[in-house]
Amino acid sequence: MSIAENKVINDVTIQPAAFNTIYTAAFSEIVINRDRSAPIGLFDSGVGGLSVYLHVAQQLPAERYIYYADTLHVPYGDRDSQEIEVLTLIAVEWLSQQGCKLIVIACNSASAYALDAARRCYPQLLIVGLVPALKPAVLASKSGHVAVLATKATLNGTLLNQVIENIAQPNQTTVTKYFDPQLVPWVEAGMPENSETAQRLRQQLTEFARNGVDQLVLGCTHYPFFKPFLLQEIKERQLSIQVIDSGQAIAERVKELLIKNQLMALPVSNTDSESSDSKGTDLRPSLIFYASKYDDRLGMLIQRLLGNKIRLQQHF
Repeated sequence: MSIAENKVINDVTIQPAAFNTIYTAAFSEIVINRDRSAPIGLFDSGVGGLSVYLHVAQQLPAERYIYYADTLHVPYGDRDSQEIEVLTLIAVEWLSQQGCKLIVIACNSASAYALDAARRCYPQLLIVGLVPALKPAVLASKSGHVAVLATKATLNGTLLNQVIENIAQPNQTTVTKYFDPQLVPWVEAGMPENSETAQRLRQQLTEFARNGVDQLVLGCTHYPFFKPFLLQEIKERQLSIQVIDSGQAIAERVKELLIKNQLMALPVSNTDSESSDSKGTDLRPSLIFYASKYDDRLGMLIQRLLGNKIRLQQHF
C-alpha cells in the first residue's frame, strides 16, 4: 500500500511509510516491565485467542492476564497485509501501555503479517507470536500428508509457507490447505452439531482420511474450541488422524521466556491486604478483558467459551 492509499483506523489517518519511520524510534524506547506481578497481555482480533489464554493460564495459573479483542475490526483474515500490520501495532502499543511484561499475539493472521514488524518496533519487549503447529505435524506424520485448517490470511502468510518450504518439503510431506469461512461464525454460534458447517466438517474429515492425511493442524485460534467435536468424529469413524493446535507450544514458550527473564509471578503473600483476603487467597481477577467494540452477544460468547470457572473482569 502506498502513502496515497492511506487507511483510516479509529478516525486516524495512518501513512504506512511514515508510520515505520516516525514511530519505530519511539516504540524502541519501551522496555520490559521487570515487575513479576505485571500482567501478560494477549491480543486477537476477536475471541478466538481465548483458546490460547486457556492453555497459557493452565500452564501459568499464578499469572494475571489482560486480553484485548479488536472486535471493531474483526475479522483480520479478510484484510490486506498492511492493514493487519497497522492494527496489530496499535494493539501491541496499547498492551505495552498497560504495563504488560510479555505480549502474546494470539492471532494467526496478525502473527503472519505483523509479528516481525512488532518485534522491530518493540525490540525490548517480549513478544510471542502464533504459527500453525505444522512443524510437529510434519515430524509426526507417517503418511507424509498433513492438512492445515486456517484463514486465508494465515494460509497465504509468510510464516506458514516458510515452514512448508523449510520443514515439509525437505521431509517429502504434502501439505493440504483448507479454508471454510463459516467455521468462525459456527464457533461463535455455539457449534451446533446439526448445522451445515458441522456436516461439511464431517465430510472434510472423511476426505482428508481418504487422501491419507494423518495429522490435522488447527491454524486459527477459534478452531481449538471445536477440537472435542473433531476428536469425537474421528473416534466414531475410526479415522487415523491426529489433531494438533498451537496453544500448548505457545504456553510452553511463554513459560520459558518468563523463567529466562526472571519474570514468573510470585505467590500472593497473605500480608498483601489489597490483593488477598485474610487467608492469603488472591482476589485479583485472573483475566481482564477489553474489547474495542462491545455488545451483549460478545459478553455471552465470552462466558460460553470460558465457562463459569474463570474470574473475569470486563472493560469496554
